[in-house]
Amino acid sequence: MKDGLVNALNEQMNFEFYSAHVYLAMAAYCSGESLDGFANFFLIQAEEERFHAMKIYKFLNDRDNRATLEALPEPKNEYSSILDAFEHAFAHEQQNTKRFYHLADLALDEREHATIYFLKWFIDEQVEEEALFSNIISKLKRIDKDSNAFYMLDAEFAARTFTAPAE
Repeated sequence: MKDGLVNALNEQMNFEFYSAHVYLAMAAYCSGESLDGFANFFLIQAEEERFHAMKIYKFLNDRDNRATLEALPEPKNEYSSILDAFEHAFAHEQQNTKRFYHLADLALDEREHATIYFLKWFIDEQVEEEALFSNIISKLKRIDKDSNAFYMLDAEFAARTFTAPAE
């Protein structure tokens, strides 16, 4: 791989670690609001992002390149509502999708077929992530002031778990 693509993959790996940081901050916000199910949702999301970062880390090492870690920026810690947190999460995922598209473009330009194939998994994952957050935002807007529906959604998220996909 050329240095530009290696650097871009390292940047994305660090962005994935930052994404975990963002979701941990959202989980802390939810915990502070006594919404443990929503907090669990974001804790699981953070775990997924760390998994994604480590997937890139391993790929870089498997291709005889070095993974380089950077300092993480401070995430947003305060939200006006649960809906606000999910809207920020959705925007974050949209930004992440654009980043993966850029990586795929670099890999295509370099005819780096192993990297193109590797990135396909992430692009498919981003379709799922954006759909997930869009769906939750729709539900939150629909239930608005219905506290029973809101707490049912909180209970649903309390049962959410993460299992790393088979390689």
